[in-house]
Amino acid sequence: MTRILAALLMTTGLSAQNPLGYSIATPRPISPAEGTTNPSAQATQRQNPFLGSVPSPSSGSAIELSLQGAIERGLRYNLGLVESNHASADVRAERLRALSALLPQVEARARQSFEDISFKEIGIKLPPILGFSLPPTSGGFGYQDARVSLTQNLYNSQLREQYRTQKKAEEASVLNSKDARDVVVFAVGTAYLQVLASAARVETAKAQVASAHELDRQTADCVTSEVSPEIDSLRAQVERQSAEQRLTNAMNQFEKDKLTLGRITGLPIDQNFVLTDTLVYHPLVGLSYETATGDALRSRADLQSAEASVRAAESTLRAQKAQRLPVVSISADYGGAGTNAGNFNQVYSVSGNISVPIYTGGRIRADIEQARADLGRREAEYADLKGRIAYDVRIAWLDISASDSSVKVAEHNKILAERALTQSQDRYVNGVTNFLELVHAREAVAAASDNYIESLYSFNLAMVSFARALGGAETRLYQLLGGK
Repeated sequence: MTRILAALLMTTGLSAQNPLGYSIATPRPISPAEGTTNPSAQATQRQNPFLGSVPSPSSGSAIELSLQGAIERGLRYNLGLVESNHASADVRAERLRALSALLPQVEARARQSFEDISFKEIGIKLPPILGFSLPPTSGGFGYQDARVSLTQNLYNSQLREQYRTQKKAEEASVLNSKDARDVVVFAVGTAYLQVLASAARVETAKAQVASAHELDRQTADCVTSEVSPEIDSLRAQVERQSAEQRLTNAMNQFEKDKLTLGRITGLPIDQNFVLTDTLVYHPLVGLSYETATGDALRSRADLQSAEASVRAAESTLRAQKAQRLPVVSISADYGGAGTNAGNFNQVYSVSGNISVPIYTGGRIRADIEQARADLGRREAEYADLKGRIAYDVRIAWLDISASDSSVKVAEHNKILAERALTQSQDRYVNGVTNFLELVHAREAVAAASDNYIESLYSFNLAMVSFARALGGAETRLYQLLGGK
């Protein structure tokens, strides 16, 4: 099986998240660096934020990490969730900005002016009186003006609908953040299980190395006693060296899987940690496919976010249609004015305003058509998401059913392979069979052990996927895994 969470394809785009986006795609296990050996090409590939984190300081000593502890760290440090929370803050700011347009706007202003008015410019022309004529200008003079002004929209349907749009957008963004938490649980749970599986492979490889050493010793004794040919000793040495190399490879993969888990949960690269949980088999009970689908449709935050996005798109359409309606507003100011602050006179103004669009060159019609198209797209996405949720639940249910059977078969095969190996060892020591039969029996045990680990890992991974498909993965995962 492909190594889960070695890296994930960047399909979510959370760094530029659409606040009205209805879903956060669950990471899929593929390697983005596959097919290239160029380090710079790997480094420039866009990373999925749910595989990154904001690293915490190193403790300086080894720490114990349970599955619950790893999930708690992921919900605190995972980059995907951090970016989702910041996106929610951006949408909240937009909602406050839309609200401010509905509230009164009050400001204070003061002015100091110096003017020289041309009488001829303003049309003042008086005939000479007693030989004296009016000068062409008033001459320089100055005055001060200080006022407090207020403006208020009394009726503006467009602004009200725009506020409703932003309010629903904020609701959708909050639900997106809730869904992002489920994605973090999925990513952390998958990575944790991968480390557990790798640790089990390491233990199996160590047991095989110990067995290979013992076989090498026994074969050497048989060759010395001239019970077996020398070629059996050579084959035993090859088997021992192969087992040692398998152990090296298993330990290498184990360390890399630990680094992946550390990156997701915010552990620094140099932080040493040990996992306290183990791979166990806990069958799924008390839940049917029909009830699971109903629970998912009620619990999935991304579906609720999609519904809020539809409501936001409906408000946007009403806001664009409201551009054709009259806008009524009032403005007023009050203050004092004069040549200086000592001889200020009371000044004020009050005005009511009404504006009605008559001709806009088709701009309003274009805005309405665009909003209507966006609403249709949101409704289609909502309908698709309902089908996708049912699909996710069905796929996870099938995986659980298949892997449940695989675990039982793999466990039984492992027991049989170990019994066959014991018998082959006895037959070889007593000279009944040759070394090749013993090698084949050892290979069968190794394959059966690896198959059992893989089946158990697949079963628990199906449980994690099922928790993600149902929604509310933070609480459901512990229940599905037997309260671990």
